[in-house]
Amino acid sequence: MLLLGACAGWSLITAAAHGGRPEGMLLAVLAAAAGYAAGRVSGALLPVAAPCVGAVTALALAVAVPGLSPGPWYAAPPGHAGATAALLALATGAACCAAWATAVPALRFGLRALACVVVAAGAVLGSVAGCAAGAVVLVYSLAAGAARGRGAWLAGPAAAAGLVAAALWGLAGDALPGGLADALRDRLGADRVRLWRQALGLAGRHGGLGIGPGRFGELGTAAPRVPPSDGRPYSAPLQQAAEQGLVGVLLLAAVFCWVLYALWRSPRSTPVALTAGAALAGLAVLASVSNALSFTAVTAGAALLAGWATARPWTGTGTTPWAGSGTTPRAGTGTAPRR
Repeated sequence: MLLLGACAGWSLITAAAHGGRPEGMLLAVLAAAAGYAAGRVSGALLPVAAPCVGAVTALALAVAVPGLSPGPWYAAPPGHAGATAALLALATGAACCAAWATAVPALRFGLRALACVVVAAGAVLGSVAGCAAGAVVLVYSLAAGAARGRGAWLAGPAAAAGLVAAALWGLAGDALPGGLADALRDRLGADRVRLWRQALGLAGRHGGLGIGPGRFGELGTAAPRVPPSDGRPYSAPLQQAAEQGLVGVLLLAAVFCWVLYALWRSPRSTPVALTAGAALAGLAVLASVSNALSFTAVTAGAALLAGWATARPWTGTGTTPWAGSGTTPRAGTGTAPRR
């Protein structure tokens, strides 16, 4: 909560300094806080059903709502490829978490079949990134059953996400070898790379407070917009760097690192924690090369998955509801004794 509060506070500070619009960041913080709280509660009470319903919902959103748009529902629908891929990755992770949470073999098989359906849906929808991300999460989840520790298994996806972000930064700054840079540029699109270069240039000139949240569309006019870019540089780290400076990037990285730390310390089983870590790392990779985090459904879905994977299963035998009251419930009753 301190990190989310810092993200909200810093967006207000940078907006006050440069006249930006912090509503997008505030909405993302609100969605993340609400999603994480709902995930912790529902994951404690319904450790199998909650992520299963979440997986089906994310799949339905990816399939039935092709006009996903960032921000309020009444906004003009921009490109949604990154959001579709992110929803598919989160849906696969939720289905696999539900599969590891149940002890019923038939139900576990069915939930893994649901994860396979999500991966296939990515191919049917034409979302190559979503299909690939879902397949990686599924394979990683199956391999996590043999894991004996969490540190190295969580460090791997984190390192992959960091490597992608570093490669993107190098591509935007012309720091990669010529052959590799040309290959990435051809694959990602020259217009998108130009947007990244402009975002990096703005970050270099305004490294302290940035140019203000939501102002890249106003100042980033030198590079042609990637239709429909909606004034975004198609990269969460570079957008943070350009609009909120170095502190904004550090806060974004700190939230991701804290989630991995919470998964490392999670009371849930190791396969559940590792599956969620792989799915969230996949989302981090997608957010580095798209505007996936601009979609409220994606932000809330990621927080829900983190909440499900870190929830302490409810046993019904604790005395937490009466903590600090000075009394304890009577054996065999569900109420506290009268004074």
